[in-house]
Amino acid sequence: MDRRERAAVTAAGSAGTAVCVYCASGPVEQRHLDLAAALGTEIGRRGGSLVSGGGNVSMMGAVARATRAAGGRTVGVIPRALVEREVADVEADELVVTETMRERKRIMDDRADAFVTLPGGIGTLEELFETWTSGYLGMHSKPVVLLDPTGHFAPLLDWLDGLSGTGFVSPSSLARLIRVETVGAALDACNLVV
Repeated sequence: MDRRERAAVTAAGSAGTAVCVYCASGPVEQRHLDLAAALGTEIGRRGGSLVSGGGNVSMMGAVARATRAAGGRTVGVIPRALVEREVADVEADELVVTETMRERKRIMDDRADAFVTLPGGIGTLEELFETWTSGYLGMHSKPVVLLDPTGHFAPLLDWLDGLSGTGFVSPSSLARLIRVETVGAALDACNLVV
C-alpha cells in the first residue's frame, strides 16, 4: 500500500486505532531499533496508524518506516526547531510542524487512541509521565502502555513501586500504567486487534 492508498483508507474511516509511540530519537543499540521496527510492523499489520514525534532517525524513524512498510498510516508531529535536528520524517503520510513542544504534545495526545512508550531518555520519560498523569487524573481514558522487554525501565519502576509504600505514589496510579514485555501484549492493551 503506497502513501496515497494509506491516505485514502484513512479518509474512508477505516485506519484503525491510532497508537502514539514515545521513544528515543538519539543513538541507541540495535536491539532497541529492532524493537521499534517490530512495534511498527505490528501496528501496520493490525491495521492501525502511528502518531509519532515526526523524526526519521533512531527508534522514532524505525517505528515509522516499519509501520508504513506494513501498510499502516503515519502521522509525524514535530516542532519547527527540531525539523533539522531530528531530520523530519518527510515520508510520513501527514507531517505536522508546530511552533512549540507543548503544541506538539497536545496534537499527539489529541490524535492518539492509545500510548506506547519504548525505551528512551528524558524526553521519552517526560512524555510518558505527562500522559500517565493526565490519565490518572481523569483527563483521558486512553491506554498508557510501557513496553519494556529488556528491563530498561526496571530501576525507575522499582523506585516508583517503593514510593507507593510512602504515600507519594498511590497504588491506583501505578495500576494505571500497563506494563508489558511483548509487542503483541502492548497492542492488545491498546485494543488494536486483528
